[in-house]
Amino acid sequence: MKYVITGATGHLGTQITTELTRLVNPDDISLGVHTLRKAMMWATLGIDINQIDYNDEVSLTKLLDNADVFIYVPSKSHDSFSRVTELEHVIAAAQQAHVKQLIAMGFIADQANNPFDLSAFYGYLPRRLAGSGLRYTILRNALYADPLVPYLPELIERQHVIYPVGDQSLSFISQADSAKAFAKVATTPSLQNHVYTLTQARNYSMPELAAVLSDISGQTITYQPVSATEFEKMYNQGNEGHMLSSMYAGGAMGLLDTVSDDYQTIMGHEATPLKEFLQQSYQ
Repeated sequence: MKYVITGATGHLGTQITTELTRLVNPDDISLGVHTLRKAMMWATLGIDINQIDYNDEVSLTKLLDNADVFIYVPSKSHDSFSRVTELEHVIAAAQQAHVKQLIAMGFIADQANNPFDLSAFYGYLPRRLAGSGLRYTILRNALYADPLVPYLPELIERQHVIYPVGDQSLSFISQADSAKAFAKVATTPSLQNHVYTLTQARNYSMPELAAVLSDISGQTITYQPVSATEFEKMYNQGNEGHMLSSMYAGGAMGLLDTVSDDYQTIMGHEATPLKEFLQQSYQ
């Protein structure tokens, strides 16, 4: 078996690689990365490291040649045009290389009416794969719970959760749980050729999220939202402000509250509850 992972030096890709090494021989894994020096730790395990450019189909095709399973984690970008262009190169290379199974990362903010900047890409992903002739599986992640950990000190100082989602709820999954599901699906043919949604067992209204964060921190945190415009200005580091505010605009429409039991279908147990995850990570 040949397993290929792209985006392997990012937060999720790194954890997927770690989980996959627990299930298969490292010699059977190949990584496609933009910066080789960031992946040298894997080379010591016998994993094959390859430099790729998503815009260079030649490098992609070489990496994917006769891959049994290809796990595609999109590169970090702030607009759907870049992501869709990247996906077209990925699909063309996968077709030419005769990839047997493509496993792609999706996101729950993929609805036709979602104002999120990247919803066009996440909506395009399943439709494009459906017409590609490839055998594929999509794992749609809920919001990552992980950023709440470094964000908590700021929330303690503010004394408020400020997400502009009104009375709507948000659904979460940890990157560690997502990675475990990716690795399990990659190594279990009977779980492939489906679209899964990875979430914890429940979602949280903002007062409920504030209560969980209060319990974890031992400080009183309430919910006092700012406007979407103000949120964009506050978190525009790296020009990410509009992308983030547009995501929460979708949340305010009730488009980020999805709850699914797909994680339990894959892993045989529920995903780590938000409070338990935060307790372990914050401590």
